Amino acid sequence: MRGADETSGLLFSYVDLEERIPARHPLRKIRQVVNDALASLDGAFEALYTDFGRPSIPPERLIRAGLLQILFSIRSERQLMEQMDYNLMFRWFVGLGNDDPVWVPTVFTKNRDRLLTTEMSRKVMAAILAHREVAPLLSDEHFSVDGTLIKAWASMKSFQRKADANPPDDEGPGDPRAPETTPETAHSETPAETDPMLRNSHRHRNAEVDFRGERRSNATHASITDPDARLYKKSPGTGAMLCFIGHALMENRSGLIVQGDLTQADGRAERKAALDMIHRHSPGSARQLTLGADKGYDAAGFVSDLRQACVTPHVAQKSRHSAIDGRTTRHDGYARSQRNRKRVEEAFGWAKTVGGMAQTVYRGLERVRARFIMTMAANNLARLPRLLAA
Repeated sequence: MRGADETSGLLFSYVDLEERIPARHPLRKIRQVVNDALASLDGAFEALYTDFGRPSIPPERLIRAGLLQILFSIRSERQLMEQMDYNLMFRWFVGLGNDDPVWVPTVFTKNRDRLLTTEMSRKVMAAILAHREVAPLLSDEHFSVDGTLIKAWASMKSFQRKADANPPDDEGPGDPRAPETTPETAHSETPAETDPMLRNSHRHRNAEVDFRGERRSNATHASITDPDARLYKKSPGTGAMLCFIGHALMENRSGLIVQGDLTQADGRAERKAALDMIHRHSPGSARQLTLGADKGYDAAGFVSDLRQACVTPHVAQKSRHSAIDGRTTRHDGYARSQRNRKRVEEAFGWAKTVGGMAQTVYRGLERVRARFIMTMAANNLARLPRLLAA
C-alpha cells in the first residue's frame, strides 16, 4: 500500500537533542574532550569578564562554535549562524537547545574577538593535550618541526611604496590603458575631476596595474591592507606572495601538534620559531630530546643552539656544508626521525584544505596567529576519535 505524502504540522517535539546524535558519531568524543578542556579553563575565562553588566555569549560556546567552523570548513560567521539555526547537530555541539535563538552574526563576531588571542588559543590547545585520555598518546622525547606559508588577506595591489622610502630612479610603467600626459593636457580638468559621481567611481574602481620592471621589496614597500604581511617565497621557481609563516611542533608518537606559532615571513623565522616552541613545550627538560626537521633547518647556529639546550638535532643534511655529521646520522633514531618528520605536512595539508588556512580571512599578525593555533588544535581533535578507538 502506498503511503500518503502528507505533512504533519506538529507543534511540539519530545525528542531530546542528545538522542538524535548517533552513539558512534565522532563528534561525541570530540565534544567530551572539548568540554573537559574548557571546564579546566574556567579561571582564565573568569579573568576576561567583569562581574557587572549584561551577560555576554558564554566563552565556552564561542570556542565550541569556532572549532565547529574549522572542523566543517564553514567559510564565515554569517554562514555558521545560518547553519546553526537549522542543523540540530551543530546546536547540540555548541550547547544550544531546540528553541534557543541563534546569535546575530555581528554580535557573535564582536564577542569572539575577545577570545581571538594567542594566549587563549595556546591555553585551549594545552588543555586539550592535557586531557586524561589524550596525554598518554603523546611522546615527551621525540619531536618534529616544520613551517608553511599562510597567504595573507591582502592583494598585491595593496603592496605599495612606503611614505618614508626613497623614490626609485625609474617608476616603471603604470596603467597601459591610461592616456599619456602631454603639456597641453597636464593642467586641463577631466570629467572625472569636475563631476563628483565620476570622481568617486574613478577612485574606487579596480584599476589595472602593471608591475613589470618595478623593483619591490619589504624594505621599501608595505601592504596598506595588512601591514604585517610580507612579500616572500619559500622555494626557488615559485612566485612571491604576501604571506605569513605558520610553524608547528609535532610529537612523533601519534603525530599530534603540541605547539603552534605564526610569524612574519623571513628567512630565519622558521629556525627561531623552532627554538621558541621547543623551549616553550619542554622548558629545562632533564631528558635528551630529539628534533627532526628538513634541510631548511640545517644551519650551524641552529644546530649549535639545539645541542646547548640538550636537544639532538635530527635535521636533514644538505649536500654541501652541512652542520650535521656522522655523530648524529649513524644512529637508527636519526633515520626514524627523518621518516616521522614528514607527518607534520599532514597537519598543514588539513589546515589548508579543511581548516581554511590556505588564505587567512583575518588581518594582523596577532589575529592570524591565534586562528592558526586554534586550527592546529582542531586538527588534533579531528584525529582523536580514531586514535582513542585504537
